[in-house]
Amino acid sequence: MQPWRVARSIGLAVALAVVCAAPAAAADTGTVAIPRFSDPKARLEKPDLPAGRVIKWATGDDYPPFHYADADGQPVGFAVDLARAICAELDVTCTLQAWRWDALMDTIDRRQADVILAMARPTPELRKRFAVTERLHQTPARFVARKDKALTGATPEALEGRAVAVAAGSAHEAFLKAFFPKATLKFFPSAAAAAAAVKDGEADAAFGDGVTLAFWLNGEDSADCCAFLGGPFVETRYFGEGVGALLRPDDDRLRAAIDYALQRLDENGTYAEIYLRHFPVGLW
Repeated sequence: MQPWRVARSIGLAVALAVVCAAPAAAADTGTVAIPRFSDPKARLEKPDLPAGRVIKWATGDDYPPFHYADADGQPVGFAVDLARAICAELDVTCTLQAWRWDALMDTIDRRQADVILAMARPTPELRKRFAVTERLHQTPARFVARKDKALTGATPEALEGRAVAVAAGSAHEAFLKAFFPKATLKFFPSAAAAAAAVKDGEADAAFGDGVTLAFWLNGEDSADCCAFLGGPFVETRYFGEGVGALLRPDDDRLRAAIDYALQRLDENGTYAEIYLRHFPVGLW
């Protein structure tokens, strides 16, 4: 296997049955469901990359647990570990730089990177600018409620007339208004504040980003008061279609190679290992 080299960028570097759905599949590892985004029936061929090609990766610098700087200022996180595993699977040499978010999306145009692996939602604008690999992550929306609340589930019927806390102006607010019209919404400045309202008894449930709520549930602030209620929600109109790596539109061979590696990492358990390392509390 070729060596993995991590570089730091100078000046920019581091630091309801209808709308509730799962990924392509979800493997239950102990108490944590691991999302599986590849098609188990697909049989992808490993593309040949040019001999000696060094793949330059770029990621963000401050969005844990996805990508952030460790105590030594080196890039770490889910995206970094996944990029490293992809390079190992393809047996190629790679470098990686972490960039401030306001500069990250220009790295490919400036030939400072071949691949951007960050939690950048593939909007129509980004799809016009970049090619996108298969999904490698998706953040569902979730409800949380106190363990001592007699709630029967996360359905419009079960939450009718219930006070549901949500971040004001968020996609989660819009979703609730569309699909839970009979819930009584209570607005807060952030998802964390909404979750705290549930702990304090100001709301029956909170609805928000699954990553934020998962870490809140398992942190000190929640005092073990609460748990997820019902299943995950991944309505793409509100929460996006999941994240893939971004490449130049004409770099078809590299995109195919990354898709091949992602499927192999899914099949051999490496993706699950990386996922559990960074999301031990589970999102699904």
